[in-house]
Amino acid sequence: MYKDYFGFREKPFSKTPDPRFLFLSRGHEEALARLEFVVEEREIAVLTGEIGCGKTTLSRALMDRLGDGYRFCFIVNPRLTTIDFLRTTARLLDIEVPAATKDGLLGQINAAVYRSCQNGICPVLVIDEGQVIDNDEVFDEIRLLTNFQLDHQNLMSILILGQPELRVMLSSSRFEPLRQRVALNYHLQALSLEETMEYLDFRLETAGGTAGLFTPDAVQRIFELTGGVPRKINSMATNALLVAYGCDAALIDSAIINEIKDELMM
Repeated sequence: MYKDYFGFREKPFSKTPDPRFLFLSRGHEEALARLEFVVEEREIAVLTGEIGCGKTTLSRALMDRLGDGYRFCFIVNPRLTTIDFLRTTARLLDIEVPAATKDGLLGQINAAVYRSCQNGICPVLVIDEGQVIDNDEVFDEIRLLTNFQLDHQNLMSILILGQPELRVMLSSSRFEPLRQRVALNYHLQALSLEETMEYLDFRLETAGGTAGLFTPDAVQRIFELTGGVPRKINSMATNALLVAYGCDAALIDSAIINEIKDELMM
């Protein structure tokens, strides 16, 4: 459909977390650099941001950037009991038969990360959607995983990603022990108006198209309607491309954005 019409090799505004399409705004670039440092130091990091700001895509880009020497283990739904959290972690570390007890699981996990260290591999546990954790004891287990260490370094790194509510949750005095172990606490902001234009052009070019398809007044309208949140921008841009294709438009202006805004805002 619109791919051939606009000369794209692939869809420019797919919602999948493809690191090739990661636009490094000033905030995203700083977040990625800081996360890289924390993982290299084998510490805990907390990364928050509004829905659709690019937290998950950043974690995939970090995995690609670090490459060999690190093993990323993703927990995408951490609404678990403490035992289930430890069992999930154990399976991600290739423990085929996780123990039935907490002590047994911790022993297996400790042995697994130690073996990884001996083989020159640092496990990186990425906990996505951290704000849905509804069991305080799971946060305790996350903290205690950092007890797996040698004299000179930890044996694993932990990244906790979540929406802004996660920051509120962790501000409780209940989680002071965990906060003291967090080496990085970074909040990812939405894009500015200028970055929104750069973002649109970057993704168009990455997909094989050309920059400038969205006129300045269209970019202004997209920014006003999305608040600079990349996932919302993707949805609006995709629908705008479909409308432009349907009416044989060469450019996307604010009239097209206004045509689709009511449908997308519902």
